This record gives sequence, structure tokens and C-alpha cells, in this order.
Amino acid sequence: MPKRILQGTVTSDANDQTVTVLVERRFTHPVLKKTIRKSKKYRAHDANNTFKVGDTVHIQECAPKSKTKRWEVLEA
Repeated sequence: MPKRILQGTVTSDANDQTVTVLVERRFTHPVLKKTIRKSKKYRAHDANNTFKVGDTVHIQECAPKSKTKRWEVLEA
């Protein structure tokens, strides 16, 4: 099964080799027919500390790197 790739914005780079990425998805509500925005934060592995707050990045699923990290940043 292929690994999921998501696009989001870096909201924090305070931790070593870790960035927090905010991923927003938009969908139409099934009853109200109104466009809804939902967002979720993911902790992603950034081995070289190359990405800073505000950068747009792609993250990919990976094997667990730590207790909270299940994603890694793709080199773009």
C-alpha cells in the first residue's frame, strides 16, 4: 500500500529534528452543502533542521521515529 503524502505549513521548529506541520483539508458538508475547513497538526521528522516556521512542506508516512512522530518531511 502506498504511503500517504500531505501538504501543510510548518508552525513550530522548536524541537531538535522535529517540525510541527498544520495540514488543512476542505470538504463540503453532506447536509448543509457548505465548504468546511478542518485542520490537524502532525509532528514530522526533519533530520537536518532545514525547515523554518512558515515554510510549506510535504510530509510522508513512515515507521514510528519516536512516541509522537509517525511522519517525515520530504526533501523539496
